[in-house]
Amino acid sequence: MMPDMPVSYPAAFLVGLLGSTHCIGMCGGISASLSMALPTGRSFRWRQLAYLLCFNGGRIGSYVLLTSLLAFLSTSAVGELKALGPVLRSLAAALLILMGLSIGQWWQGISVIERIGAPLWRRLSPLTGKLLPIRHPHQSLLLGILWGWLPCGLVYSTLAWAALQPTVPQAMLTMLCFGLGTLPSMLLTGMAARSLQRLRSNPYFRRGAGVLMIGFGIWTIPWMALSMAH
Repeated sequence: MMPDMPVSYPAAFLVGLLGSTHCIGMCGGISASLSMALPTGRSFRWRQLAYLLCFNGGRIGSYVLLTSLLAFLSTSAVGELKALGPVLRSLAAALLILMGLSIGQWWQGISVIERIGAPLWRRLSPLTGKLLPIRHPHQSLLLGILWGWLPCGLVYSTLAWAALQPTVPQAMLTMLCFGLGTLPSMLLTGMAARSLQRLRSNPYFRRGAGVLMIGFGIWTIPWMALSMAH
């Protein structure tokens, strides 16, 4: 069996939280549009929160589903992947470092990775248009499920790490924690878009988040060496 990669659910949550600036750019527009489409009134804030929770619940659900599929394949093919274990784990660490470089606006090489999912997204994106404008919470949920397949370097970086956990449930829980980490920024994008946009454009915030993301990627590398030693 491949040597286990350390599981840290708080770390997965932190990756999602640090990647918030990327989330705002990728999904913030659609999240904000859900709020703007709602008529104002006494219950506006509650309806706004319900729509945003449905959308983000669908989005995170797609992340967990994709992770479970990849984790199942990796555990089923454990014999074939045994020799590649350290390489795959090193790749996961490298993707996190690339994501940190992107968040800090030092280098956008992660965009090459995002092109992997482009063919699938070209088939799914027309379906999102059929759900707009959003009139009911179930439409918001379906939109979130589709939006979860949007090519995203941050998701791919975490996916590569989460899918290599020892078991499928651990992989799913790791990705769920990551998704929950992205939730605060996505809710705030819909409910306080202007304030969050100023935070996203703050170079010190972006660079700090980028450095922490790179640090997390580097932190996983010693475990790669340990795996090779085993």
